[in-house]
Amino acid sequence: MPAGSAIRSRKLHDMYAKASHAPKSSGTTSQGHQPARKVVEFEDNRLAAIVFGQHDKNLARIEQRLGVVIINRGNRVAIEGAQDRATLAKKILEDLYRMASTGQAVDIGEVDAAVRMAEGVPAPKTESVSARAGGPEPVGDNLKITTRNRVIAPRSPGQVDYMSKLLRHEMVFGVGPAGTGKTYLAVAMAVARMLAGEIDRIVLSRPAVEAGENLGFLPGDLRDKVDPYLRPLYDALYDMMPAEQVEKRIASGQIEIAPLAYMRGRTLANAFVILDEAQNTTPMQMKMFLTRFGENSRMAICGDITQVDLPRGTRSGLRNALDILRGVEGIAVTRFTQRDVVRHPLVGRIVEAYGDEDGR
Repeated sequence: MPAGSAIRSRKLHDMYAKASHAPKSSGTTSQGHQPARKVVEFEDNRLAAIVFGQHDKNLARIEQRLGVVIINRGNRVAIEGAQDRATLAKKILEDLYRMASTGQAVDIGEVDAAVRMAEGVPAPKTESVSARAGGPEPVGDNLKITTRNRVIAPRSPGQVDYMSKLLRHEMVFGVGPAGTGKTYLAVAMAVARMLAGEIDRIVLSRPAVEAGENLGFLPGDLRDKVDPYLRPLYDALYDMMPAEQVEKRIASGQIEIAPLAYMRGRTLANAFVILDEAQNTTPMQMKMFLTRFGENSRMAICGDITQVDLPRGTRSGLRNALDILRGVEGIAVTRFTQRDVVRHPLVGRIVEAYGDEDGR
């Protein structure tokens, strides 16, 4: 028996031993907390091995997140734990198996995403955007963005809501803490729409607001000075497309990455326009940016109103816009929380801790 399974067998034995010696309560208990056993049997041993992970690390992660015990032998898996948690673990394993059957990698990040999705709000029936001609395609309950390099699926309930709104609305605000995928998903949607021929170009912008550094002391010309502030946008692009394609489209003007100040006086038609770090705009800058909107365009405005780097006493343009534009037709807002953080789990705990401190 593999080492991981042996450890889980001992855990299962200990769990039953504790249960057998526990005093019986005369009161009623919630059905969801009653012990249960769920069994999953996969058809393909090779795909099952992908789901389990090297040395069963994916199963160990599910045990840790849900408080269940999982025993696997071959392609058969037994799950022991509270009724609701065992049911949840069974659904997660089945979801991961479906992912593996489509050729997607199943790593710890995907396991965490599957847990978040299973514990969150069910995904609405919606569409996907692909790089093939024709753009949006109905795919039932699935929500995916397909680009040249990868297929991107939501990893949290907040991302489901955000991607759905990016598909259906002309202007979308993504507001929430770091690590929730606000900018990344917006760039993915923009790339997919460009490759599908729905738009002519992508415009990515950020306010060049310093966070303790001084632009004047950075070496090089203006582009060299502002490029570090735009690097996250470059990173997202390189994730979606081959590097040579990104460079070629930047050179031809199909992809434009520029500081917010460069937007003044322009009308952006047939474009997908993304403003990152929008919390660092002033109200006048935000108004200027939003009024660049042209025919057959889409806009995504991304920011975290808890991380404003503006001078003290200056109101954030993002917060101001959310107040003024509430209820305006054609504009949608997704508010992410720490539950939607898809980076390392520690990032979510850090965001939550800082939120608690701000509340105090």
